[in-house]
Amino acid sequence: MAKASEVKVGNILRFNGELVTVIEVLHRTPGKGGAFYLDKFRNIKTGRIVEARLATDEQVEICRVETNDYQYLYEEGDFFVIMDNTTYEQFNIPKALFGPAAKFLKENMDVIVSFESEEPIMAQAPNFVELEITYTEPAVKGDTSSGALKNATTENGIEIKVPLFVNQGDKVKVDTRTGDYVERVK
Repeated sequence: MAKASEVKVGNILRFNGELVTVIEVLHRTPGKGGAFYLDKFRNIKTGRIVEARLATDEQVEICRVETNDYQYLYEEGDFFVIMDNTTYEQFNIPKALFGPAAKFLKENMDVIVSFESEEPIMAQAPNFVELEITYTEPAVKGDTSSGALKNATTENGIEIKVPLFVNQGDKVKVDTRTGDYVERVK
């Protein structure tokens, strides 16, 4: 337990039985009455933002969160199986924790996962992945307007838009946060 005055942006707290991350801390000293903290929290599971007014000596529970790099092994139902690279211990992580970036994961890829007392609470795929194009339509001769894009399918079945010069068998870099093509990789 810690006092509200010790809370910093980025801390993970247990607030009203839910895990929240601190996104803003404001200290207020009104002319009348005692000082207080006006904090903004983001619920880790739902993403909802909550505001709270805390007295300076009010007790809050700061959670101990361990964040490490893990290796993604394979998919199993609604879970991804990951492995700790030092202990070789395996964990099942719900796909939902990765959000929309989950579809870009490939076997043996490094991911970042945060645990709070043996429970996975956050997961993050790499920002960029390299994928091979397994199918793309051939470019039409003369269709060379700047920025022209065509549909392509990657090795893990994802449809993305790529420039006309990208062919089947090429490797491309894709941004997992947006799903956009970044560049062709040699």
